[in-house]
Amino acid sequence: MVSTGVAEVTDETFETEVLGAELPVLVEFTADWCPPCRQMAPVLAALAEEEAGRLRVVQLDVDRNPETTNAYKVLSMPTFMLFRDGEPLRSMVGARPKRRLLEELADAL
Repeated sequence: MVSTGVAEVTDETFETEVLGAELPVLVEFTADWCPPCRQMAPVLAALAEEEAGRLRVVQLDVDRNPETTNAYKVLSMPTFMLFRDGEPLRSMVGARPKRRLLEELADAL
């Protein structure tokens, strides 16, 4: 269920792809069985395209990657976490329109 322009990260690649990234990274903790996660797919694809060069957007499947999910105490899907310089800056739970997501990310970009 990976959206266009949205890379999938795993427990094995999280450190390199997210924590070691040059750009801020928005991580969607997602699951195939989560309807609101599926709703967010076009929003994240649009965000990834519009903010390319300023923000990286990735997805992490919670069922296949329990280590990272547990490390960040993610309990609800979708959870969005914004990372910059290897640190989580902000966590948001639940589906939201692109406009609101951008507003919530604005001060971090």
